[in-house]
Amino acid sequence: MAYTTIDDPSAYFQAKTYTGTSNIHDVTLDGNSDMQPDFVWFKNRTVGYSHHLYDSSRGVNKPLYSDLANVEGSITNGLTRFDPDGFRVTSAASVNENSMVCWNWKANGSTTASNSDGSITSTVQANTDAGFSIVTYTGNSNNPSSIGHGLGVVPKFYIIKQRNSANAWKVYHSGMATNPEDYVMELNTTGAREDNAIWNDTGPTSSVINFTDHGAVNQSGDTYVAYCFAEKQGYSKFVSYVGNGNASGPFVYTGFKPAFIIIKSSSSAQGWWMGDSKRSTYNTQAASLYPNKADAEYTGTAHALDWLSNGFKIRNDNSRFNTSNASYIYMAFAENPFVTSTGIPTTAR
Repeated sequence: MAYTTIDDPSAYFQAKTYTGTSNIHDVTLDGNSDMQPDFVWFKNRTVGYSHHLYDSSRGVNKPLYSDLANVEGSITNGLTRFDPDGFRVTSAASVNENSMVCWNWKANGSTTASNSDGSITSTVQANTDAGFSIVTYTGNSNNPSSIGHGLGVVPKFYIIKQRNSANAWKVYHSGMATNPEDYVMELNTTGAREDNAIWNDTGPTSSVINFTDHGAVNQSGDTYVAYCFAEKQGYSKFVSYVGNGNASGPFVYTGFKPAFIIIKSSSSAQGWWMGDSKRSTYNTQAASLYPNKADAEYTGTAHALDWLSNGFKIRNDNSRFNTSNASYIYMAFAENPFVTSTGIPTTAR
């Protein structure tokens, strides 16, 4: 068996930095030229504007905000076009002013399909090679209920947002407990995992996600979007680690050189953290943003990590990353696999 089936991660995920113009701006991604982004997550690095999240299933002009419970936006000056190798933004400061960063995932080139695997018919845009799907559906308030996710394997991580009502983002992560189906976390808050029956105490399968009639995931007549991720060796990882409370923190093996990492304490009330290899190109990496906060970029060493050829090492004892015996979940995507399908190792930074 090959170590990885994805030798070029930039075909499915890319981080991108650019300088905003406050005018019509066509942004071209840097890596694989066939990378059409279907899910784009924007953050203004200079000013504390909310994160703006767009996807090609819901369409342009419809941002969601990872740091807010707000309903889906309706604006005409944000992301206005998905292109074969990038996207177009216009005058909105949240996507096109000052120093910008965005994170881009490829699904299925905007092509969706009806999925009846669950008790609720969903609309799915799936990329089974990369283990990513965008799922939209309308709630029915039945308990229990389920939706098809289209990945063909069990997802390890998904986030669901109610689009037409103000409700928190609900997060499932396979590493947040021994029995993660019994717990939920929220992307827009600092809360620890909560013992909650929102997933009907039933884990996902290779075809469906399970949940109850909780309004945040299944209110009758309300619309929802779910971003679902399965793990792919050498490309993505959704696991957990335990802190040691030492400035020389734990080494976390991913099996690839990371391009993007999100970390959150699952056992205590700490904020979410996100970093990428585009904004900080040498170790120790210290350019930090926060999914649950609109804050501008922080570059202090209190949040420093080393990005390595096969994982990352925590270089601080900050409680956001490294309290002794505390549990932390993470999601990570590759810049390069540790070893390619032909046996060629990647280099460290």
